[in-house]
Amino acid sequence: MGIQDLQTFLESGAIPESCVGVDLVRIAKTVTQRLAKQAQKKGGSPLMKFSLVVDGECCLDRLYGGFFSDWACGGQWNRMVSFLAQFVTNLQKANIDLVVFFNGCTEPQRMAEWIQTQQKTRTKVNQVLKHVTTKGTPPPKVWWTSPVCLRTAIRMVLRHLNCQVVCTMDDHKQEVIAYCRENNYHGLIADDAEYVAFDPPRYFSARQLKLTYKGSLESKEYILGELCKGLGLSSDKLCVLAALLGNYILPEHDLIDVYKKAGITQMPGKIPGDVLVKQLAEKVKDLQNVDNIEDTAIAILGSSTDPRLSKLKQSIQYYLDGTKDGFLRYRPSTTVKRVRGNKSKIDGVNSIEEQEPDLDTSKLASETAESELDSLTRYKEATAVLNVRPEIIIDEPILKENQELELCDPEIPPLNGSSANGRQSLLLSSSSSSSSSNATSPARLTPEVKKVKQKSSKSDDSRKTDKVVIELPAVPPEVMRTVSERHNKGLMSPCIYQILTQGEIKLPVVMEDESHKEIPSIHHFYRPVRQMVYAILFNLHHHTYMATRSKDSKPDSKPPDVRIKEWIWTKSNQYQRADIVPAEQIGWGVPTIQRLWFGTTIDDKRRRLRAFLTCMRSDTALMLNPDYVPQHVLIMATVLRYMMSFPEKKVLRKPELDAFITTAIMPELMNAEINQELQLPVVSSRGVQLATMFMQGVETALLVNDACGAPVPWLMCCPWLFFDGKLFHHQLSRASVVKNIMELCNHRVRMVMKVERMRQAILEGLNVQFARPPMPVVIQGPGPRVHPGMGPPPPPMVPHGMLSNNHPTSGRGQLLRGGMSMRGMPRRAIPTNQGGRLEIAGVVVGSWGPNYGLAHLNAGRSVMVQPQVTSVGVGGYGNSMYRGNNRPTFNPRSPLKGKGRGFRPPTKKRLIPPPGGRKEPLKKTTKGRGMSVVLPGTGETVFASDIDDKQKKILMNKDEKKTVGSLLSGTEPMINGGAGDASSAQFEDASDHVDILSGLNGEGDGPMGVKEILAAAKGDN
Repeated sequence: MGIQDLQTFLESGAIPESCVGVDLVRIAKTVTQRLAKQAQKKGGSPLMKFSLVVDGECCLDRLYGGFFSDWACGGQWNRMVSFLAQFVTNLQKANIDLVVFFNGCTEPQRMAEWIQTQQKTRTKVNQVLKHVTTKGTPPPKVWWTSPVCLRTAIRMVLRHLNCQVVCTMDDHKQEVIAYCRENNYHGLIADDAEYVAFDPPRYFSARQLKLTYKGSLESKEYILGELCKGLGLSSDKLCVLAALLGNYILPEHDLIDVYKKAGITQMPGKIPGDVLVKQLAEKVKDLQNVDNIEDTAIAILGSSTDPRLSKLKQSIQYYLDGTKDGFLRYRPSTTVKRVRGNKSKIDGVNSIEEQEPDLDTSKLASETAESELDSLTRYKEATAVLNVRPEIIIDEPILKENQELELCDPEIPPLNGSSANGRQSLLLSSSSSSSSSNATSPARLTPEVKKVKQKSSKSDDSRKTDKVVIELPAVPPEVMRTVSERHNKGLMSPCIYQILTQGEIKLPVVMEDESHKEIPSIHHFYRPVRQMVYAILFNLHHHTYMATRSKDSKPDSKPPDVRIKEWIWTKSNQYQRADIVPAEQIGWGVPTIQRLWFGTTIDDKRRRLRAFLTCMRSDTALMLNPDYVPQHVLIMATVLRYMMSFPEKKVLRKPELDAFITTAIMPELMNAEINQELQLPVVSSRGVQLATMFMQGVETALLVNDACGAPVPWLMCCPWLFFDGKLFHHQLSRASVVKNIMELCNHRVRMVMKVERMRQAILEGLNVQFARPPMPVVIQGPGPRVHPGMGPPPPPMVPHGMLSNNHPTSGRGQLLRGGMSMRGMPRRAIPTNQGGRLEIAGVVVGSWGPNYGLAHLNAGRSVMVQPQVTSVGVGGYGNSMYRGNNRPTFNPRSPLKGKGRGFRPPTKKRLIPPPGGRKEPLKKTTKGRGMSVVLPGTGETVFASDIDDKQKKILMNKDEKKTVGSLLSGTEPMINGGAGDASSAQFEDASDHVDILSGLNGEGDGPMGVKEILAAAKGDN
């Protein structure tokens, strides 16, 4: 556990009065009253707010709304919006000011720590998918994993609600505590042991943060003074204790001999946390002078030549820099260097901006006041269409003009992998040091600690990667200035800053099954999009063009090799090394990044949007038609089109595509109360992974949008406008059983028209090929309670590995394929390509051949389903389980009905002649175990054993062509085929319910109906 044992020890209550429950609303009231009295005495304006810093990484689940079961379905975003709106409203009423921090830096020095976290997440993901596959129910909260796009969605909601958001840039925890101290905030909300060593003004628990129905904001406060008193340590010695517990600089495995000197004999990882903390505290208590870090480290290690001496000193210094005294003592002076005009030079390299005219770099040109007003109007129109009151909207914070540029400290190594004299420099925004509304500058560390970070990052790189030297082109200073400031304020995807400054990104584990064959690897699925983003950010097209022009004067000139490191988890590469991914041009003359971001002409706006659509493979005419694709669902439409255009594998099925589209159009999407009460009959593993793939596509689309200069306004990018994971699963389960799109839309004609138009825009110009595997099998049963306007609830779906015992033909002792009996007792599985047999007391009493009514679920698993009508009404889906496999929907055998145990054929009785004047009754057909045939002359049905030789000769010489013709014409009964005695009239009756336009498969690709097919078949014969 390392240093986290200190947090666990603090939460355990081993020291009385060190962890107490509090109400932040009451504390805020007390603090504001005290501040008002102080302001009256001084005669100044009162500061009437209780200010807190929140580490959002520690309370993602709380900001999402708590441990709700819908997180595995892809995220229930509108409920999160509703919760955060109520949360912020209560904070404003209580005069509480919050600033929420998110980790926006790669932190190469903490790579091993991040990999360990991802491995734990991978374990949870496997457990969740296994639970969903076997149980079909939402997973328990102990396996909670943040849904894809959660951080981005929270940032957008808080931006809606005028709550300040900050993304860190260099060292997350150091920047959080530095912001708290620099701006005189009253406390910190987090759950990390390193904050315990930093000794914040007041420390509250993020995991225990609860918003009650009464309006109170409950949590637990950690009284660090009581902790130090109980351990007998000062604040400086607490930093020494934190360093000995082990961290990313000096792990606990390197301190085994130190633990043995303290009387701890267990191996690291097996030592109880309370024992480790108490015994190490006794050792630290005996240290005489901790002001001199070197003497302290020598006293602990016992030698001045120990190779761990420097790391231990660096570890202690890291925590001292976060304390109040250390922050004031080691706070570096901010040096500001201005960059004038367009002719700035960085490291002796001319800026590409010299090729461009004067541009306004204070903000993105696509986010002017007029465009923001238009996007706000469109957002209100979109929410009005969905019958919902728009949330609190504020204008986007405009970047300040005349921003100052701070060059990198010479002590900081280049973060792009190049040498010290490389072509790329790290540019940091210094606006945070002059205004309390911005985050602090990430350059908060002493030169000594910076050298430590350099060494640790190099050691981590040597362990995890091959040595790859990557030189990236220079980035124009106005671009870096804009990126730094927007990243710092949470207005841009953090990946852009990481790509431009460090040339690498870390892609965390998502909710996917790496062994799943139907769904490709999600991060690899969207890699082509990221490759085009790399080319746009580094002006690859411009460099290629300039290299082509200069070939005459410089034969050796060639465009730069833009390659980015991507950390992706796979079975063969579990974060041991980064994938080196080259940039790919988008295929046309895209302008430079300066022109895309700061150009104000009409052509610039068009190129921005075209670049975005090209990266998403959606540069088509209908995609820009608002009658087909409204602007608030443009992100969703581009993601679905990209999923449909994937060349290597067919990803979506037609009902699944319609489930996505109808989810975005349904009026119930924005009603959080209805969606909260909605009960899912089952959660499918495929649905979970499809929702994850879609939301990862949304995250990627937002990255593309920011890289292209934000052609889509941020108000139109909010995921709650077009997706809800719980509602999507509801529609997905209904799509597997409804007959057509009309029924899926609950017979709303206007909604059907919108779905058809949007589907047409998504599939425009594509060679549409849907995935072939069948949908999850459904069975009839009682459904859950749903809203009346959402249509009838779908019958419960049978997930992989589960079978139902509610089939009408399943009886006592009868086996269903897949290993389940009527009573739910496990039975021996029967291969699906063979028949079945009935055993009673171990004796086989009956057997049968393959049943075409069985739908395959998985290898060795299948379940019996009822025949379904292939197509009814407009745009029907058809039965995908039988489509294309040439299997009939009727039973080709002639099972004897009414036969069972103890059956005895009736004895023959002589017919008594009727009395005179009465009509002779028709002769009844007898039943027996033998084969029955129809005599061709009289039409009489008799047993084969009762036929004489003359009748046998007539039957043996019967013309086969006549039999075939009678079957096609429907004038004579069928013998020993199909259902036994059914004629072709049954097919003619079914044709009355089939839409001729939609064809047999229900997808509109068959112009002939059943009657026409029968007529054509008759004509061929």
